Amino acid sequence: ALTVHDTKQCTKWDLGINFFIHEDDITSQRNRAEATLHRIAELNPYVHVAASTVPLDETTDLSFLKQYQCVILTEVSLLLQKKINEFCHAQQPPIKFISADVYGMCSRLFCDFGDEFEVLDTTGEELKEIFISNITQSNPGIVTCLENHPHRLETGQFLTFREVNGMSCLNGSTHQITVVSPYSFSIGDTSDMEPYLHGGIAVQVKTPKMFYFERLEKQITNPLCLVADFSKPEAPLQIHIAMLALDNFQESFGRRPNIGCLQDAEEMLKIAMSISETLENKPQVNEAVVKWLSRTAQGFLAPLAAAVGGVASQEVLKAVTGKFSPLQQWLYIDMLDIVKPLEKMGSEEFQPRGDRYDALRACVGNSLCQKLHDLNVFLVGCGAIGCEMLKNFALLGVGTGQEKGLVTITDPDLIEKSNLNRQFLFRPHHIQKPKSYTAAEATLNINPCLKIDSYINKVCPATENTYSDEFYTKQDVIVTALDNVEARRYIDSRCVANLRPLIDSGTMGTKGHTEVIVPHLTESYNSHRDPPEEEIPFCTLKSFPAAIEHTIQWARDKFESSFSHKPSLFNKFWQTYPSAEEVLQRIKSGESLEGCFHVIKTLSRRPRSWTQCIELARVKFEKYFSHKALQLLHSFPLDTRLKDGSLFWQSPKRPPFPVKFEFNDPLHYGFIVSAAKLFATVYCVPFTEKDLSEETIWKIISAVKVPEFRPSNKVVQTDETARKPDHIPVSSEDERNAIFQLEKSILSNEALQNDLQMKPISFEKDDDSNGHIDFITAASNLRAKMYNIEPADRFKTKRIAGKIIPAIATATAAVSGLVALELIKVVGGYPADAYKNCFLNLAIPIMVFTETAEVRRTEIRNGMSFTIWDRWTIYGKEDFTLLDFINAVREKYGIEPTMVVQGVKMLYVPVMPGHIKRLKLT
Repeated sequence: ALTVHDTKQCTKWDLGINFFIHEDDITSQRNRAEATLHRIAELNPYVHVAASTVPLDETTDLSFLKQYQCVILTEVSLLLQKKINEFCHAQQPPIKFISADVYGMCSRLFCDFGDEFEVLDTTGEELKEIFISNITQSNPGIVTCLENHPHRLETGQFLTFREVNGMSCLNGSTHQITVVSPYSFSIGDTSDMEPYLHGGIAVQVKTPKMFYFERLEKQITNPLCLVADFSKPEAPLQIHIAMLALDNFQESFGRRPNIGCLQDAEEMLKIAMSISETLENKPQVNEAVVKWLSRTAQGFLAPLAAAVGGVASQEVLKAVTGKFSPLQQWLYIDMLDIVKPLEKMGSEEFQPRGDRYDALRACVGNSLCQKLHDLNVFLVGCGAIGCEMLKNFALLGVGTGQEKGLVTITDPDLIEKSNLNRQFLFRPHHIQKPKSYTAAEATLNINPCLKIDSYINKVCPATENTYSDEFYTKQDVIVTALDNVEARRYIDSRCVANLRPLIDSGTMGTKGHTEVIVPHLTESYNSHRDPPEEEIPFCTLKSFPAAIEHTIQWARDKFESSFSHKPSLFNKFWQTYPSAEEVLQRIKSGESLEGCFHVIKTLSRRPRSWTQCIELARVKFEKYFSHKALQLLHSFPLDTRLKDGSLFWQSPKRPPFPVKFEFNDPLHYGFIVSAAKLFATVYCVPFTEKDLSEETIWKIISAVKVPEFRPSNKVVQTDETARKPDHIPVSSEDERNAIFQLEKSILSNEALQNDLQMKPISFEKDDDSNGHIDFITAASNLRAKMYNIEPADRFKTKRIAGKIIPAIATATAAVSGLVALELIKVVGGYPADAYKNCFLNLAIPIMVFTETAEVRRTEIRNGMSFTIWDRWTIYGKEDFTLLDFINAVREKYGIEPTMVVQGVKMLYVPVMPGHIKRLKLT
C-alpha cells in the first residue's frame, strides 16, 4: 500500500510544479494529497493508495509509522526530519528513511536504510558465462578464456564451474577470483588437482553484500556524498552547507528567504559561515552558491524534481526489495550553471505575477520564461521518455506563447498493454490508440494552454517531404525520445544540415544518457559510433549452439523463414506467373524461373486439413530434433579429432543427442500444437476448439509415419567467419523432380488459384494468443535439450526473441528531467561550458555529468578551417555554368576546386573522360 500525506491546500503556484493538480482543485480549495489521490491510484489498479491530511509536527506520536517499510519526506523541516529519522532507524527491522527536497536551483536526496542493509543483487546485470580454454596446475591456478572472448569480470567476484574435463573436482565448486588480464583470472591453489583436459564453463555467482548507514544527525556533520560532476568535486559539500543554512533560516524566521532579497541572502550567508564551523574539516563556504540559493529558494524547477524524483523512487524500490546498491548517503544535483547571465537582471524579473509559472519565474526570470513559452519544439517519439518530456513541457509552459510557440510530436506506434508500466500519460482504455494523439490529449489536461500538433509519421528518409528542411528551420529545438539508433542518426544529420540544436536521450533498464548538440559549439550525434553488435556466427546457429541465446535466435530464424519469408516468396512468385500450367510449360522448355524449385516443393507438400498440419509439425519435430543430431554425429563421430590431435567435440562445441518424441512431454506436445496452428494460419486451413483437444491430436499423431533417418554426405560448415549463403544451387535431379511434382499437382486439381496463395505472418511478441512466442519457446528449448544447454522460461525467451529493451519509470523520469534542464540552457543561448551530458545507472548508483564534446575544427590551410556546422554559399544566377561556379568559389573563398561532387555523384573530375566538356553546362 501507498499513503500520500499533505496538509496544504492547492494553489495557483502548484500548477507549474505538480502535474496532477488542476485548476478546479484550486477553486475547490482541495488538499493536495486528496486532489492527487485518484490520479495516482489510476496509474496502477493493483496498488492500494490512501491519503492522509492529519497534522505532522515535532509533537506528533510517530508510532503510526510502524505499519510502513519505507518513509519518504519532502518539504519537511530539518528538525522534524531528524526526529522521524531517529524513530525509523531505531525500529527492528529499521524503517527505511528517504528525504528529498528541491529549493530553487538546488536539490538534495538523503537515504538511511538502518545500521546494516543486505543487498542480494548489487548491479542487476545478467550472470556472465565464460567458456574456458585452459586451467593451469599451479598456485594460484590461472584460468584462460576462449580467444577473442574477454571475461569482463572484476576482482573479488565469485564463480562456479561446470563441464570441466580432467580437473573435474572444480565442477560445482565456487571460487573468488582475481583478474590477471582481460582473458584470464586466478582461482586459488589448483596444484594438487588432476590435469585439465578440455571444456568447462565458469558461471558468475551473485553474493549478498552488506551496506552500512549512519543516522541523519551524524551524516549532517560528516556527509558521505555521491559526486556527480568531477569537474567540481567540491560542489556537493558547498550545496550541503547552503541547504543546511536554508533549513536554519526557515526555522529562525518561519519562512524562506524572499525572492531576490539581498538582506535575506546576507543573513543566510552568516548562518552558513557558522554551520561550516560545526562540520568536520570545517569546509569553505561558497558565497555565490549560498546567495543564489537564497535568491531562488521560494522558486522550484519542475525538471529538477523529475530528475531527483526518478532517483529517489529507485531508492524506494531498493529499500523494499533488497535489489541494487543503495545511495550512500547524499546526492546533490544543481542547476547553478545558468546563474551568470541572470546576475545582470533586476529583481523584478523574478517576482511573482500570479500565474502558474511563478515558481519557475523565481528561478530563471520572466524573460527566459517568455522564451520557453515562444518555443517551437519537435519531439520525436511518445514512448516512456516522450511522455515524461511532454509533462515537463507542460509544466514549463513550452509552446504556450500567444503569438509564437508550438510543440510538434510524432510517433507511428499504437499503445500496448505492456506500455502502461512506464508511459504514464496512457491508461487501460487507451490500448490500441495512437500514442501521439493520446499523449497530446493527456498533456492538455496538465496545461490547457499548450499548443500541440500530433502526427503518426515515422521520421526517416521516406518522410522527407513531411519533415522538409523548411519544417526543421522553423523548429527552435529538436528532442529525440527513441530507441532506434538509425532513426537518431538520420534526425541528427537533418539537424546538422539545418543548423538546429538537438537533445538526445535514452534508457536501458536503470541506465540512461542525455546528450546536448548545439550548432557551432558541440560535436553531433553522428560524430561518434557505438561498437557494432556482436553477431552470432552462422555455423554456431546452424550446427554448434553453445548458449540459450543461440537456440532462441535459431528458433526465431525458423519462425521467420517458415511462416513469413517462404510464404512471401511463394505469393510473389505466383503474382509474377499467374498459372501453374504456364510455369510447367516454361520450365519444360528449359527456362530457369527464379525460386520455382522451392515454390513447387511448397505447393506439392501443402497441408490441406488440420490433420495434415499436425502431421507436418510431427515430421518437422523429427527433422529438427532427431535427424539433425544424427546427421552431425554421422559427419563428426564423438571421437573425431582435429589436425592438432585435440577433440572436435570440446568446449564451446557441444555434441547433440537426438530427442525421442514423447506425446506426454509438455514441451514436445507444445511444439506440435504451436507449429500446427501456425502452419494452419499460413496455409489458410481452418481449425476448431475440438481439433485442439488432446484426444484429436493423439489420434492423428499415433497414425503418422515418420520418415527414417538417412545419412547424407553434405559438408557441414564449421568456419565461424562464413556467412549464410544467399541461395543454394538447384541440381538437375531437383529440376526433374520439380516438373514431376508440378504435373502431379495440376492433374490432381491441387494447383488452382486458391492453392497459389499463402498468408505470411509478421512476428508479434505482445499478443499472447497468437502462439508466436509459444512456438519459439518450445523450439528453442527442444534444441537446448538436444545440445544439453540450460533451457529458458517463456519470459526470458520473449525478451531475447523480441529484442525487448528493459525499461523502468524511475530512469525515464530522471533522464527526461535532465533533458528539460538542458532545454532551458539551449533556449537561454548559453555558452558551451554551461551544457552537460549525463550518463547514469540508478542500480549502482552512479550519475556522471560531463562537458559536451567541443566541435572538431579541420584546417584547410593557414587561417582557413571549417567544422561540421559550417556552410559556404554561392549564389548563382540564370545560365550559371559549372565553370562560373568554380570561378565564384575561387573568387569568394580563395581556393581552387579540384573536383565537384554531390553525394555519391561525380559531377566534375578533370581526369575522367568527357568531364572537361561539362564546364559549359549549367
